[in-house]
Amino acid sequence: MATLLRKIGLIRLHDRDTEDPKHHQGSLKGTKGIQKNNANKHCQTANETNILSTPEIKARKLDQLGKDKPSGKDKQGKDVAKEKQQTGGGGSKATSASSIPPLAPHRQHCTQVRTRRLMKELQEIRRLGDNFITVELVEDNLYDWNVKLHQVDKDSALWQDMKETSTEFILLNVTFPDNFPFSPPFMRVLTPRLENGYVLDGGAICMELLTPRGWSSAYTVEAVMRQFAASLVKGQGRICRKAGKSKKAFSRKEAEATFKSLVKTHEKYGWVSPPVSDG
Repeated sequence: MATLLRKIGLIRLHDRDTEDPKHHQGSLKGTKGIQKNNANKHCQTANETNILSTPEIKARKLDQLGKDKPSGKDKQGKDVAKEKQQTGGGGSKATSASSIPPLAPHRQHCTQVRTRRLMKELQEIRRLGDNFITVELVEDNLYDWNVKLHQVDKDSALWQDMKETSTEFILLNVTFPDNFPFSPPFMRVLTPRLENGYVLDGGAICMELLTPRGWSSAYTVEAVMRQFAASLVKGQGRICRKAGKSKKAFSRKEAEATFKSLVKTHEKYGWVSPPVSDG
């Protein structure tokens, strides 16, 4: 027994003595190396963090981001270019197209109404069998008529004047505005030169139904001419026979000015005889 114990003790002493001290040193060095490597990695990470946090690197990163991401102006420019492509036209085409305003629908409608109305009235006048009036278009213009009044009351002094002077008709000019028949035509006497009979300077005609207030779209040209023939007789119209004055022609400019003045006067006093001071 004692011999067995001594042998065990000798083996332990031998193992202690034969244990390599370098093994412990290597283990220590390995542990220290791992710690050092971890420390170096930590320091390296810290250094990289510190370096990337400097203003210079931040500026570089922002520049890089700016290059990768398009700026607001570039994006806006691309959007504008895309919009132009979608609209299918450049600036010059769009400008030229917008510079020509389309005809207003209301005006176009009025023109169509005026044309249809005058064509219809012209046909009806040519179908008249009593030779009361005849119509000629001025330079083939449907909206500018020369109307010949062939008949007035045969018991009137005006009819006798026409017979004595061999005057076959009283010639009038009638022009139709764009919004006819909703506005009255402008009518004036051309020849012969008349006195009284509500015919004023320039051949202007003083009739309420020829004014915007007295006009109705139901009036036809034939009806207006019949009313004019009656007013000539009622106003005791006569053909002017005075030397020199009878040869002076009426003018449109004078007629328009006279008509404007008489309308203003009658709007003030109504369609009654105005004071002499107002003409």
